[in-house]
Amino acid sequence: MDGTEGNAGQPGPADRSHRSSVSSVGARAADVLVYLADDTMVPLAVENLPSLTAHELHQAVREVLQLPDVALDAFALWLVSPLLEVQLKPKHQPYKLGRQWQELLLRFTDAPDDDVAMDEPSLQFRRNVFFPKRRELQIHDKEVLRLLYEEAKGNVLAARYPCDVEDCEALGALVCRVQLGPYQPGQPTACALREKLDSFLPAHLCKRGHGLFAALRGRGTKAGTGEQGLLNAYRRVKEVAGSESEHEASLSPHYRAYLLKCHELPFYGSAFFHGEIDKPAQGFLHRGGQKPVSVAISLEGVHVIDSREKHVLLGLRFQELSWDHTSPEEEESVLWLEFDGDNEGTPVNKLLKIYSKQAELMSSLIEYCIELSQATEPATPQESAASPASAAGSSPPPTQHPQLRRQGSVVCSRIQHLSTIDYVEEGEQIKRVKPKRSTSFFSRQLSLGQGSYAVVQPTESLEQG
Repeated sequence: MDGTEGNAGQPGPADRSHRSSVSSVGARAADVLVYLADDTMVPLAVENLPSLTAHELHQAVREVLQLPDVALDAFALWLVSPLLEVQLKPKHQPYKLGRQWQELLLRFTDAPDDDVAMDEPSLQFRRNVFFPKRRELQIHDKEVLRLLYEEAKGNVLAARYPCDVEDCEALGALVCRVQLGPYQPGQPTACALREKLDSFLPAHLCKRGHGLFAALRGRGTKAGTGEQGLLNAYRRVKEVAGSESEHEASLSPHYRAYLLKCHELPFYGSAFFHGEIDKPAQGFLHRGGQKPVSVAISLEGVHVIDSREKHVLLGLRFQELSWDHTSPEEEESVLWLEFDGDNEGTPVNKLLKIYSKQAELMSSLIEYCIELSQATEPATPQESAASPASAAGSSPPPTQHPQLRRQGSVVCSRIQHLSTIDYVEEGEQIKRVKPKRSTSFFSRQLSLGQGSYAVVQPTESLEQG
């Protein structure tokens, strides 16, 4: 697989990847199934399948769904299985990549041989990682908004997008409005919502055996208010004047409202990768070990998410990091992230090791996202952050990002939970690393003039500890 637009990651549990996308293959024609985010499929009768490009299949899907031209940029074709997911370049040939799937699994996953032999990808029509949020807010086509909404909803319900309880309730209320219609006093009751609770809230917040939101109790996170909290949020969903006469026509504003809320999540629209990081040494024996993480990479930055605890461990904009990777030919596959920090008040550069056979893919995607950002969005971060509000059109822009300001929010970095390598200037090394550098540990970094990333220079004496 060539190019930086091929991205591999860790699929969400809702993916329909256990089904093949090619139902029959003949000399001239084949039936291809392309799956959408709402669990439906688009059957395509095509000729010369082995030579068809992703762009040609993408065009066929758009014609069947009657999508406007913006869908060409908003969506991409992906090959997805429980073990690996890859966003295809327009020139890629999905059939040939599918035939090479086992080779990709051996190269980019640690899956056992038996799982590799049984794995088969499906072809999916999903959001393009390189589609900016500011352009998404300019979309008015109802079907495009619906597909984006369905995909975002799936990522929230699968906890791929970690959300605070308050945000889960607000997003779940919009799903209630889409699926159940406008709120009517007395109906549905909290009991009725409970029956379909996992359609509105992430599964780890719906552990009925131990009470709703029991997973959050004991972790210092605010306990939820159960079905009543969702019902209260549902009651607060606002209707658009003049749209009550037609249920379907009234849904577009709610799709847009859901997407606007998801835009507050810093990892929205990311490609996801699987990896592991070292745990901080704990206990008398200083035992550490490793923990699984998801690495979310988008046009805005990199986020490392605890796969079990469903919260962010580290979030960095590209202006705040330097990075590199090591390949299996050199040693083990590792993505290195370097960022500013402190150790007991001493300014240090921190290095985080992410162990993953997808390190090369992650490094390439970071580099490509930076190139795109520099080429298409030269505005300052402050201006870029303000632009979606002006592009929102008639929809009310978000005036704040409350989950970013909450104490203990799941989207805030938890650097104290990371095991990092630190180094400082003037020989005051805390842990010694190599190679020797006169500036950053890594040369690969974003340079935009007055950025927030500052290098603490190592000395000639630093070497591997």
